Amino acid sequence: MQFGIFSVGDVTTDPTTGRTPSERERIKAMVTIALKAEEVGLDVFATGEHHNPPFVPSSPTTMLGYIAARTERLILSTATTLITTNDPVKIAEDYAMLQHLADGRVDLILGRGNTGPVYPWFGQDIRQGIPLAIENYALLHKLWREDVVDWEGRFRTPLQGFTATPRPLDGVPPFVWHGSIRSPEIAEQAAYYGDGFFANNIFWPKEHFIRLITLYRQRYAHYGHGTPEQAIVGLGGQVFMRKNSQDAVREFRPYFDNAPVYGHGPSLEDFMAETPLTVGSPQQVIDRTLTFREHFGDYQRQLFLMDHAGLPLKTVLEQLDILGEEVVPVLRREFAKNRPAGVPDAPTHAARTSEPSAA
Repeated sequence: MQFGIFSVGDVTTDPTTGRTPSERERIKAMVTIALKAEEVGLDVFATGEHHNPPFVPSSPTTMLGYIAARTERLILSTATTLITTNDPVKIAEDYAMLQHLADGRVDLILGRGNTGPVYPWFGQDIRQGIPLAIENYALLHKLWREDVVDWEGRFRTPLQGFTATPRPLDGVPPFVWHGSIRSPEIAEQAAYYGDGFFANNIFWPKEHFIRLITLYRQRYAHYGHGTPEQAIVGLGGQVFMRKNSQDAVREFRPYFDNAPVYGHGPSLEDFMAETPLTVGSPQQVIDRTLTFREHFGDYQRQLFLMDHAGLPLKTVLEQLDILGEEVVPVLRREFAKNRPAGVPDAPTHAARTSEPSAA
């Protein structure tokens, strides 16, 4: 079981001070947060990909390459790599390059993003979102597994005798998670290839994600990759902690109420009741996170969103200390209990290079 954090990289005014960090400050803060994640014993740091204000991480591989040089153990991932508006050739080469620089500590979550205008910015049609995701990944999958590619599709010029460079490290492409919050077509795609499925279940009630994950598990087995229980599942989550739950709620409320995504909507209490957001003591976070296995089955990766809505860096680093010292060690032990022997561990490059059919 892997535990980590993901950042969407928003530049948001702190509602308690009125201060807005600069883009440089926010970018540097994301790096500091990644380094802290390794320091406190987390397994994964993932960055989003956005091409519009108020977000700064427009170039995930640049940031992750820099972090790779300053870390030794941390798995470097993406909260979303835009499979629809990035050229699959560029994705293939960028992430293979990152693989080599990071000694294999790389995987990625593919998705369509949450910003409609990004499609015309990169010359695509949002009405083709699902077909683009399907076709572009089919090409990416091929580019990482065949040294010489001939290919023709609907959305880009054909390839003839093309070789993406560098080739994947040890002949094993980065592991891919297909991320979705609403689309059964993406769950089907993940199942077809035997890849992971990441359900970023931070906005909607659990019943919606139970349906998506169940579909993915069933179709994973249908395509012959293993039993439904052996499918590779990742989940999102949101937490804010203080020793005393009342203090946590009081401190976090102004950030929640003014957050760009869910501010000025449902109350904090209503949002906590309907989504995985947990604001309270470390024990409350442990108890809530353990219910995810009851809802979704045994899974492989848990990522938390912690640096958003204008929270100052000092506060985020305090949260990571609590997560690494008081929460994750308990979650590791509890999730390991009664875990069926047939449920696979989270994929790593080292483990996949030892598999007979790793590619």
